[in-house]
Amino acid sequence: MHKMGIRSIALILIVLLAATSCSKKKRPTSLKPGKTSSKTGLAYNGKDGYQVKQYKALPAGPDLVYIEGGRFTMGSLEEDVMNRRDNPKRTVSIQSFYMDQTEVANVHYLEYLNAIQKDSSEEFYSKALPDTAVWYNELSFNDSYVTMYLRHPGFRLYPVVGVSWVQANDYCAWRTAAVSIANNAAGTKAGQPKKGFSIGKKKKAATAAEAESVASAEPAKLTIESGYVMPPYRLPTEAEFEYAAIAMIGTQYADENQSNQRIYPWDGSTMRQPRGRKQGTMLANFKRGPGDYAGIAGKSNDGAIITQEIRSYPPNDNGLYDMAGNVSEWVYDVYRPLSNNDVNDLNAFRRDGYQDEAKNYDAKNGNSLVNDNLRVYKGGSWSDVAYWLSPGTRRYMDQDSATASVGFRCAMIATGSHK
Repeated sequence: MHKMGIRSIALILIVLLAATSCSKKKRPTSLKPGKTSSKTGLAYNGKDGYQVKQYKALPAGPDLVYIEGGRFTMGSLEEDVMNRRDNPKRTVSIQSFYMDQTEVANVHYLEYLNAIQKDSSEEFYSKALPDTAVWYNELSFNDSYVTMYLRHPGFRLYPVVGVSWVQANDYCAWRTAAVSIANNAAGTKAGQPKKGFSIGKKKKAATAAEAESVASAEPAKLTIESGYVMPPYRLPTEAEFEYAAIAMIGTQYADENQSNQRIYPWDGSTMRQPRGRKQGTMLANFKRGPGDYAGIAGKSNDGAIITQEIRSYPPNDNGLYDMAGNVSEWVYDVYRPLSNNDVNDLNAFRRDGYQDEAKNYDAKNGNSLVNDNLRVYKGGSWSDVAYWLSPGTRRYMDQDSATASVGFRCAMIATGSHK
């Protein structure tokens, strides 16, 4: 009787485990929706049925880091020494997204120039060239950087500068097309049609948008529903950049509680490593004071007079490098002084042509600088004092302008669940 009881219990457990296993298998997910519609019962993928192919999720694009969304306090935590009153604190929420681990470096931009020189018009190639003259100064001998910084192998992994907001957007469009080719190959391996798309060598594209459309044109006809269409690379929004830079995820200890707020992408109010083997070394590349770009030789405080190689300083808690210092970075938003007051509290973003319009400012008579061509840049650079390294600070520049202290990195939407 005792043996029969054990066998019965064992049999019941096996049945329960089988039932549990079956129920888990039947639960549809976005990546594995099942063979039939859970609402109509109609079969997917039949002769006349809706095509819902099962597929293995492709990895994120190269160098992208997943940034889990959440709420944070947007705006400057520093005293408003510029007295602009354009970045008051406000709580907003940001959807999860991807962001480049590092800034786009010279070698990456040269790769882009090489590609469009072959596939685009001479006019577009000329417009894509960075302005190397940004290094020139009548009262400084920076002439060597004018000729060497972009193309010399010694500067390959230094962040590209002299790139305007418009040029940065064109790079994002080209990168989308270039990475999509690799994803198309992965899609073919996963059971997609063998026909692929490519950018014809003889195809002349007048604009980056045209080049992108060429990459996704016939004969592939990959649809968004297939899952193998790469979401577009783009510049991060101002809110995304600030959220990713301040990395408040590293300050949590339990149940949404945070031990501290952050002025910079790291804890504390100083710019140095507080402890450990590298105690006292600088956490970012910036200008310490008038005439002091790196400290004394032999004990250089940040190891860089101008820019420095990407990944030279510790990453923040999101795994992102140089979110403060090295070069400031373009973001997607048009500049408006009242952005933090006006934008939505979900995925905050300021676009041009809507609310607080440029016509309300007297730029024509020289009483204002605000117009729809002004774009925000953030993060502080090698030529900035520590104040500008706080993620909440913001500045602006014309979208066609470029300097030796502003670069960029790309971002991308995160599709579906990351779990």
